[in-house]
Amino acid sequence: MVEGQNQRKKLSEPESEERYHELLVLSRVSAALSGLWDLDAILRVALDNVLNIMNGAVGGILILDEQSHTLSYRVHQGLSDRFVAETQLHLGEGIAGTVAQTGKAIMLEDFSADPRTAKADIVSDEGLKALISVPLRAKDKVLGVINVASKMSHVFTTNDMHLLHSIGDQLGVAIEQARLNERLRRARERLRRLARQNLVAEEEERRRIARELHDETSQSLSGLALQLQALVTSAEMSGNYDPEFVKGLKKVQALTVQVHTEVSRLIADLRPALLDTLGLIPAVRQHAESTLNHRDITVSVQVKGRERRLSPEYETGLFRFIQGAVGNIAQHSKASNAFINFEYRDNELIISIRDNGQGFVVAEITDVEESGRGRGLFSMRERVGFLGGHSWIESEPGKGTTVWARIPIDEGKYGE
Repeated sequence: MVEGQNQRKKLSEPESEERYHELLVLSRVSAALSGLWDLDAILRVALDNVLNIMNGAVGGILILDEQSHTLSYRVHQGLSDRFVAETQLHLGEGIAGTVAQTGKAIMLEDFSADPRTAKADIVSDEGLKALISVPLRAKDKVLGVINVASKMSHVFTTNDMHLLHSIGDQLGVAIEQARLNERLRRARERLRRLARQNLVAEEEERRRIARELHDETSQSLSGLALQLQALVTSAEMSGNYDPEFVKGLKKVQALTVQVHTEVSRLIADLRPALLDTLGLIPAVRQHAESTLNHRDITVSVQVKGRERRLSPEYETGLFRFIQGAVGNIAQHSKASNAFINFEYRDNELIISIRDNGQGFVVAEITDVEESGRGRGLFSMRERVGFLGGHSWIESEPGKGTTVWARIPIDEGKYGE
């Protein structure tokens, strides 16, 4: 009885070692799936480990193109460049095409002699003999095929088939995830392009409205104010004038001046003239002072490094970013002091907008709420992102807020 148990134990040792290596391969593939984002890297790890456990084997992984419905090698090992280049298979064509179409694996002792083999002459030249071809699945959908072949007389086992099936299911999920990620990336890129186009259109509309307000409304109000002043002066100089009439004229004239001032402020908010003429720093200084000083918030603008003009797109984007931060200080901070700092480095510009106000919990702003809370912060972040930079916020209740932006700049982004 004991002797029989020992015999069974001795017979199971090779199988145990084989199972150990199979589990090791599956573990490495699982680790690649969880630790790697690049699909090619995942496929290489899987293929390398499969071929290592099947001594002397060669092979590759073919991916099914969603548009053309053809299979082609994505990664391979031990196959010639000619063989890989000429293996472009439609669904149902050749062994791999049949596996992709039916979703059923195929195992052959002589690959080149099978009548289903496509381009048998190339297969024969490659010297391929035995073959296992297994589908890569995700949600009952075949997304590719893994081929493992031998250039020597070799018989693959059912255990080899089971191992490839297990790996094929994992790789199918990886391919599906990679495609979903690619679709998401393209959707995000389309959204970013659309948002950028909207911002460009918004700036053009701001410029148009500001120009019309300046050329028509502002000029008309200025002329009206001057005419009213002339009427007041003329009435006061006449020998016999009505004090109440003159008083009314002065009120209308004062109201006209006030409206003219508001229109001028609106023009500056829409498109500050200094941004086009003198550049970012003077425009920011003028806007910050006009926005914050009358709210009893003292603002300081400091520049470190060699200041230089940037392209109109960059200066406009950065001005809007700072405009948003200044607006938040004015509306929400309850601060008494604000500090705007520019640090020009060789290849980047660092901007910080700091206040000594009440601060807030940054983690609470995770999305744009229905009330509109958070819209300004996300809009500011997007503007910097469009310029290839990134921004972040540091704040604590009672300790003020600092908004940061780091933007790459090079010669191509400098203005003239």
